[in-house]
Amino acid sequence: MLGFFFEDRTLMALGALLYGIAFFFVLLFVRRDRSHPPSITYGIVVLGWLLQTAGMYLRGLEVGGCPLGNAFEILQFVVWSLVLLYLVVGSSFRVSLLGFFCSGLAALLGLFSLIPAFDQTRREWMEGVSVWIELHAALALFSYGVFAILALVSAMFLLRDYSLKKKTFHGVFHFLPSIKQLEEIKYRLLVTGLLILSVSLLLGGVNWSQGEGTLYTNKFISTLALWLCYLILMFLRWRQTLQPASQAWAYIGLFLIALITLGPVNASRGAFAPVPDDSDTSSLNETTPSQSGPISPELRTSH
Repeated sequence: MLGFFFEDRTLMALGALLYGIAFFFVLLFVRRDRSHPPSITYGIVVLGWLLQTAGMYLRGLEVGGCPLGNAFEILQFVVWSLVLLYLVVGSSFRVSLLGFFCSGLAALLGLFSLIPAFDQTRREWMEGVSVWIELHAALALFSYGVFAILALVSAMFLLRDYSLKKKTFHGVFHFLPSIKQLEEIKYRLLVTGLLILSVSLLLGGVNWSQGEGTLYTNKFISTLALWLCYLILMFLRWRQTLQPASQAWAYIGLFLIALITLGPVNASRGAFAPVPDDSDTSSLNETTPSQSGPISPELRTSH
């Protein structure tokens, strides 16, 4: 029974649960127009992130590398990146509600990733895979974490814009920063996300050109299209040809598209094997070597 709480999925689920607790904890205060104690909120999020990190570490030991092998692992990595960015640089933005929005999105995506179908197949042992290819994939998904925060700040921008037009300053509107401050944060996040995704694409291109990887058309097209869309938005912002509110909606929409492109990214992660259930495991254990030979070390059972 105790071992259940030390399984990778359980630890990641507990992390998502703590993100949700942090979200509702802040919500109780903002609904009453009261400031929440940021140290408590930050502590809850840190604890959730540590549990999620432990779960991802255990999954990484199982697959022999960075756990990016199926929809469950990819979504968990995006959530992990999102929360890490908030914990490291969130305080520099001086936005009290950033943790509120980040913990809410992290809880939503984290719990959504726990759908059993997302974890029905797992990548086989990753021995021999180039570390640069793994870094390429990890950086690409880490940029999704940056774009996730960009989408959240864009949502805050739209809420502030709405509150100014409607002259509503109660509840969550009371704690939102100024339009100018949110616009500056959006730009910094856009540049950061583009730089990280550019490095990821560069690493992937170099490895493919050296014959160390396979170019998957769907993955390449979807990732490159996403990169071009963000680059175009940065150009339009520089030319001041797109209204700030329209930019905010575009950032939110692009992040949703980025989540959809996780499918092609998942398809590029190499060989996958179904996770056998307990009955399959029992039958394998009962099979004698004389009947079918030794069991392949690549075959893994679920915890």
